Amino acid sequence: MANLPIVHHPADILEVKCDQVFEFNRELHELLDDMYETMISEDGVGLAAPQVGISSQVAIVEIDDEEGLIELINPKIISQSGEQTDVEGCLSFPGLYGTVSRSYTVIIKAQDRYGEEFKLKANDFLARAIQHELDHLNGVLFTSKVIKYVNEEDLEGSEDK
Repeated sequence: MANLPIVHHPADILEVKCDQVFEFNRELHELLDDMYETMISEDGVGLAAPQVGISSQVAIVEIDDEEGLIELINPKIISQSGEQTDVEGCLSFPGLYGTVSRSYTVIIKAQDRYGEEFKLKANDFLARAIQHELDHLNGVLFTSKVIKYVNEEDLEGSEDK
């Protein structure tokens, strides 16, 4: 596994819709493994392929050991409800944080690393993290949704994505 460099804003790849994945092969598996190592080393809870310079519909999320690693290939939100507002950060925007409103619950459809389709229902922080990463796959940055920016010193205990 390799630790990949994080793409920081401004970078064109962060603002374009990523390509669908059609090949579920060793290259994809290596990318997922490398993305996981990178996310952990950067102390993140999610990472999307464009954040490591690859324009593919690939994202990972891991908010805790209980939920475990969730690999999302070609993900789509098929249902969403409720609302939550909280502080978000982004590995592509080091040191930048802002309050963002998102759906409290999402149901997504995606494929795993082998191409098998699955559905997942997520609430609260997991739903927030998934929505943040899916936005990346569509070229949408969290900064376009910020209600109010927050100073890093005021974060006490908040998690960075």
